[in-house]
Amino acid sequence: MKVTYDKKSDLLYIRLDESRQDVTNKRVAEDVVLDIGEGDRIVGIEILEASAHVDLSKILPIQHEGIKVSA
Repeated sequence: MKVTYDKKSDLLYIRLDESRQDVTNKRVAEDVVLDIGEGDRIVGIEILEASAHVDLSKILPIQHEGIKVSA
């Protein structure tokens, strides 16, 4: 599992399955999108306007790749 946060866009992404596969996006709430992969399994969760929905101080700092994270 990998968690990334992009402060500029206030987007939190939780990747549950890191294998490469085609995904379909399914919006389940105004600010929550699921990435659905093979076998209708959830492979990722995208939270828009994350700071309004999640206490980021409890999950930051996080492991990240390619995104500079600052609290």
